[in-house]
Amino acid sequence: MGLDPELERIPQVARGGRTGLLSLSADDQGNDVEGALIEFTQAIVDATAEVVCAFKPNSAFFEQYGPAGMRALQRLITYIRGRYPDIPVILDAKRSDIGSTSAAYARAAFDAMQADAVTLHPYLGREAIDPFLERADRGALILCRTSNPGAGELQDLTTTDASGTARPLYQHVAHAVATTWNTRGNCGLVVGATYPEELRAVREIVSDMPILVPGIGAQGGDLAGVVQHGRDSSGDGLIISLSRSVLYASNGADFAEAGRREAERVMNAINDLRK
Repeated sequence: MGLDPELERIPQVARGGRTGLLSLSADDQGNDVEGALIEFTQAIVDATAEVVCAFKPNSAFFEQYGPAGMRALQRLITYIRGRYPDIPVILDAKRSDIGSTSAAYARAAFDAMQADAVTLHPYLGREAIDPFLERADRGALILCRTSNPGAGELQDLTTTDASGTARPLYQHVAHAVATTWNTRGNCGLVVGATYPEELRAVREIVSDMPILVPGIGAQGGDLAGVVQHGRDSSGDGLIISLSRSVLYASNGADFAEAGRREAERVMNAINDLRK
């Protein structure tokens, strides 16, 4: 369950005391931004907890609101870990940098924010994400073939590695993670649902590694193709992410219940495709 709140899209509900949600804009200085973010996202968490395998707050959607947003993000993760301790939290932050900066990012994600896993980009090489990989008790989900339309501009470039093997860059990433980066068994990859054939190629390289799959729902990803091509040797291994289609399933007082129904619909569709 992706948690990507936008204040202007939070449903406006008649408040009976503090029973509803107030629609806010990003520049509403006098309103309780932190309160609106946490009230909305906690309602979605509570409604979907029984049907999801993980919660994935996207840090950018909280960071854009400054200190209030960051407080809401930390409160949200604390809430999930306290109330639903068996459901992991993936911090969608797409971090990676050099040396001490990357180490600081790792401490921020795993120690300060208490995330169970974080998304990372591989462009700087393994050295840049070693501080994350060293945390055997935490997960590192590394961008491989992303869901955006422009992903192929770099990710599809054919390159040759040190052994002389030529393949698209995203496949080099998958091979490197599977063969040399995943020494602690805490790696996974990120492959978009909008590219099921590329997902098939990645799964052939990483037979039993978990793959986080964004792009179902609002981005129009191919759910059937994902389930067909993305499962591991045991028939599992996929973390299929939904966000906007659940978060904004209704703009009325039933927003949480509507979100639950949409999450259940997709869960049932996944299970039907697995048969």
